[in-house]
Order: sequence, then C-alpha cells, then structure tokens
Amino acid sequence: MSEEKARLGGMALGNGVLVHGPRYWACAVRGDDGKLEVASGEKPLRAVDIRNPFLRGPARLAEVFALLPEVRRRLSSAQLPFQRPGVAGAMIGSALALRAVRASRFSPLTQEAIAALLAVGPAAVALRNSELAEYHGAEHIVIGTYEHGEERAKEHERCGSHVLGPLLLTTAAGSMLASRAPANVRPLARAAAGLGAIAASLEVFSWMVRNERHPVARALAKPGHELQHRFVTAEPTPEQLEVAEAALRECLRLESPANGHTNGTPKKAPPA
Repeated sequence: MSEEKARLGGMALGNGVLVHGPRYWACAVRGDDGKLEVASGEKPLRAVDIRNPFLRGPARLAEVFALLPEVRRRLSSAQLPFQRPGVAGAMIGSALALRAVRASRFSPLTQEAIAALLAVGPAAVALRNSELAEYHGAEHIVIGTYEHGEERAKEHERCGSHVLGPLLLTTAAGSMLASRAPANVRPLARAAAGLGAIAASLEVFSWMVRNERHPVARALAKPGHELQHRFVTAEPTPEQLEVAEAALRECLRLESPANGHTNGTPKKAPPA
C-alpha cells in the first residue's frame, strides 16, 4: 500500500521558497554569496487542529502570518514578499484607492468588484517578470511534482490565487446583506460579512480542489488561473528550482512517518 502524501502549502520569497505541511515548515533561500541556506521547525499555529468550518478558513490564513516572524527569526536572510519596493508601493496605492471607492456612491456590488481588483491588480503587475514570480513558479513546480508524481507546470490548482473567483462572489453577497443592516450596526455587519466571505470562499475553494473537473469548479478557478499564468508566476531557473527542492525535502523529512507523523497526524503508540 502506497504511503499517503502530506498536504503541502508554500510561499515564494524574494530569494527563496517556504514550504509548509500540516505541522512543520521549511524555508530555503539563496544568499547574496550564492550559498543555499535552509531552516525549519514546528508551526506556532496549526490550522489542521481547527475543526469548526467557520473558523477553519481564517485559521489557515492566520497560520501563515503567525509563521512568518518565526521564519525571519530562524533565517534572517529570508526576503519576505512584501519587502520588495514594487509590491509595498502597490499595496499602499491599493489601500488609498480602496478608501476612495468605499466613500463613493457606487452600489455595494460595484464597490466590491472594484475592491477585489484593487486588492490583487497592482501587486500582480508589480510581481510580473520578477525574481519573486520565478520563485513562485519554482514553488508550484516542486510541490505539484511531489503531489502528482510527475513533472508539473508553474501553475498549481491549490494556489491561493484560485480563491479569487469564490471571494468575488462571497464578498459581493456579504456586502449586499451588510448594506441592509441598520446604520448604527452597519460597520459591525460589514466586518462580520468580510470574515464570513473569507471563511465561505475558502470552503468553496476546498470543494473546488476536491472536484476540479466539475464545470462550476473550473469556472470559479478561471480568474485565479489567468492571474497565475499571466502575472504572478514565471518560469524558474535551475538554481531557483534547487532552492525550492531543498525546502521541499526538509519539510517532508519533518512530516515523514519516521518522525512520528502520517500526513500531519501523530502516529498512535502501539498497545502495551
């Protein structure tokens, strides 16, 4: 019987790749001197332990953000994505434009559509043809190749960009409902709608991954796939693939049954 494979996630860095499993993480970077550096450890927050469907999606996001300070502490040379001036500038510009949109007289549905474009558009343009996009492609290739047992392309079906389609729909629906709330509780209603939209879109995304051939899943994945293909991934160099493979190997070593885990679940001790 073949060994069940760990469910992996990842993040491209400016000079490397972060790979994380259900309970462990590993990061590999290429230093300024050309040397390969690797660090790894246990996750400070684990979404795999969350069973509540409403909390599970936000917990996956919180898990990654909780991990980044630990990565920087263990690997000070790691260049996080938002450290690039182009990405940081795009994020600031998007935030300012978003404030103007929220104050406009556009309908809630139009506001949410524009907000979604502002959230990803400028940053995607800033990433295009950058080293970060190449490491993003390397991350997808090594994880996809591991999961499918054959060489894969730079696009991956579980990339976070595929949440874009579901998020557009759930955010628009949540915003329309929140706009009907009494004025005195409308800010709270919008905050709850935003959290609910994230949770719902991530659950829809999980369904899409399990049913990737379903016509609805394909339609919802289309915006994210185009975003990946045209903007946020690029073909990596052999040296960048080497970095991604080093991160993958170290993460799999920690998640392996030999270390007491099967697909991220601790192995049960045999009966005495």
